[in-house]
Amino acid sequence: MNWKWRVSHARGYRELGLLKEARHELTLVPENYADETDVIAEHAALSQETGAWKKLAAACRTLARRHADDPGWWIMWAYGTRRAESLTAAEKILLEAEALHANNATIQFNLGCYACQLGNLGAAQARVQRAITLDKNFVAMAQTDADLEPLRKITAKPWA
Repeated sequence: MNWKWRVSHARGYRELGLLKEARHELTLVPENYADETDVIAEHAALSQETGAWKKLAAACRTLARRHADDPGWWIMWAYGTRRAESLTAAEKILLEAEALHANNATIQFNLGCYACQLGNLGAAQARVQRAITLDKNFVAMAQTDADLEPLRKITAKPWA
């Protein structure tokens, strides 16, 4: 069977919540196709679904390096790294991503969350405000994201 079919089947199983079956399909991808972007991306998606944070970080690191123009891989790399390693390591990834994607609202918002959790409330407020300026949808997220609770405690309307 074609390797692309295997990836497609894995994606379908994953989307149905059949994670064991999805993982099995990925094991059937021939080794010489294991480095294909679609294969790595499906491994990343499955890793996120199963909470395999080290695997998610590793897959997304590969994809971010390979496709540096796609901020989504950087964001997912940081997401996995935060859970597998540390907040500081995740922040380092997004600071590197910011150099390439300065106007990405999600990167700015996540850097704001990291700054807040690291106790740098001024930087957190500035980054979240920047995210909101880039994308108004982040107002609602800023009002509920648990990472920003320390900032909300000291000021009623930090993004007014």
